[in-house]
Amino acid sequence: MQTQRFYFRFSIIIIFITIINIRLYYLENTKKSFYQEQYDLKSNNIIEGYSAPRGRIIDRNGIVLVDNYSINIITYRKVSNVSEIDLAFQILKEINYSIYASKEEIIEFHLNTISILDYLTANEKKLYQERKLSYDQVKEIQRNRISKEELDQYDQEYQKAISIYNLMNKGYSYETKIIKNENVSNNECANIIEANIPGVTCELSWKRTPVYEDLSPIYGSISQIPQEEKDYYLDLGYNLNDLVGISYLEKQYDQYLQGTKTLYSVNNDNTLEIYKEGSRGNDLQLSIDIKLVQEINQIIKNNLLKSTQLKKTDYFNSAYVIVSSPSTGNILSLNGIRILKDGNDYTFKEVTPNIINTSYTMGSVIKGASMTVGYLNNLINPNQKIYDSCVKLHFVPAKCSHKPLGWLDDISALQTSSNYYQFLLAIGLTGKKYSYNMELNATSQHFDIYRQTFAKFGLGSKTGIDLPNETTGITGNIIADDLLLNLAIGQYDTYTPIALSQYINTIASNGKRLKMNLVSKVLDNQGNIILNNEPTILSTIKDTGYFDRIKEGMRQVLDGGTGRGYVDPKYNPAGKTGTSETYYDKTTTTITQTFAMFAPVNNPKYSIIVITPNVSYNTPEVDEKYIAPINRYISKEVSKLVFENY
Repeated sequence: MQTQRFYFRFSIIIIFITIINIRLYYLENTKKSFYQEQYDLKSNNIIEGYSAPRGRIIDRNGIVLVDNYSINIITYRKVSNVSEIDLAFQILKEINYSIYASKEEIIEFHLNTISILDYLTANEKKLYQERKLSYDQVKEIQRNRISKEELDQYDQEYQKAISIYNLMNKGYSYETKIIKNENVSNNECANIIEANIPGVTCELSWKRTPVYEDLSPIYGSISQIPQEEKDYYLDLGYNLNDLVGISYLEKQYDQYLQGTKTLYSVNNDNTLEIYKEGSRGNDLQLSIDIKLVQEINQIIKNNLLKSTQLKKTDYFNSAYVIVSSPSTGNILSLNGIRILKDGNDYTFKEVTPNIINTSYTMGSVIKGASMTVGYLNNLINPNQKIYDSCVKLHFVPAKCSHKPLGWLDDISALQTSSNYYQFLLAIGLTGKKYSYNMELNATSQHFDIYRQTFAKFGLGSKTGIDLPNETTGITGNIIADDLLLNLAIGQYDTYTPIALSQYINTIASNGKRLKMNLVSKVLDNQGNIILNNEPTILSTIKDTGYFDRIKEGMRQVLDGGTGRGYVDPKYNPAGKTGTSETYYDKTTTTITQTFAMFAPVNNPKYSIIVITPNVSYNTPEVDEKYIAPINRYISKEVSKLVFENY
């Protein structure tokens, strides 16, 4: 028994020693370089470069949209026991520098060179020593007693040195200070390195540049970490002097785009030597086709110019287009263009971000969602027809369709865009039957039923698009009978263009609301996929077959209905038009036109939405019904381009 115990204990010891040896081998060989690097970093022999090249942004076909180009920058990292104004003069000798310190900066510098008791009277010195005068009060006294002659001693060269000195002391003491980052020549760079000024060097940095200006606002921009967000970035492991994305795609995907900084070892003479090369960040591959974006931008610009020659377009200056895939939620083109008058000429400005953060009343284009309220609440009998008319509520003027439309069922009500049909559905939702001059007594619950259904289409809810700061539009806060009717025909709440795109995609997908995406993949430097934005279902609307009826109604809209002429019927499209009115001022209402479609109707490949805000207007003096057909022009040209070339 004792022999067995001995061998058992001996075996345990052997196993334990073997595990220790394996661990030692692992640490000494496999992880040696990692721990050596960590030791060097902790022992302050290693410093990071100022920045690293960010990942590129490319389109669906691999065309580079945003890239980096290298630049020289002069940097300073604080060292102890040196006169920084002397360093500033040394730097000044080696580079071209033309920025002078302001008068205030000169005064501040001068105050830092004098004693705290200089310029004070004997009584003031006594008060300060007795703590009856604060430090700030003393500084203010000194500031007011500096003579012009004393300031004049700082000649132009000295003023430049003070400007550099201020840069050396800007921000946190441990941050890398940028002395010059514009137009630093190779010769200046060589001079700085050769001069071997303590803490000062020339290093390689990177500047972000769009290769294509089209869509550039959506790419976003980079900058140093904003003060109000420093805690957020520090928690993620960033350094305060890091360059980060501060808007749109650059911000949304910053952690993927960030590169790895080059590490430098600091020699005994303060020169730097590359310790470990940095690397570029990961690439974003968009679902966007930049060629399509450019061609649609040109279509919009041509029609904006055309509109300047048409009647009643005084308030019209912008148009929006989105082309996407209903089956994936991927966006192929995102367009927002504004026309600006410049003397006798016109210029254009890209306003694409408005697509996610500016909202409009959309009008009848949203009636597919309104019909769904009717279907889901058993308010529609597909076999029943009604005769189009008007609704007159108590204390409210009569509300009608745009013209008498005759006998209608649910499909023809969509085809002809009957307001009366939607009004009856809204009245039925309250549990009542329409009668002339009735009081509806609508409640917030009735509004909520509409809004909750609309939200399942993306109307009034976030689409999940991979951009920061998406808004959901404006939800009306007044509960009134006539406003419930307005809500049902798209004349109350407002929605963003991206929401309208998700709405039409949801219809095309029979009730599946898919997240909208701009980025399809994130790729590493070898082209390997490290993130794949697969189609994501955000919500589903129960389909009992009525989506086929909505699609048929929308097909008829474009085949002889209100959308006739918007899209060539040969693409087998379905869609809906919309017109809404908004008060511009007390006497003027502007008219916005909208359009949403998809094709082919039975197997949708693409969807297109077009929004032309304020395309026309009405005033008491001008009540002509003419509306410039810009929305139809743009829709026809864009749909032809998409379905025949993409």
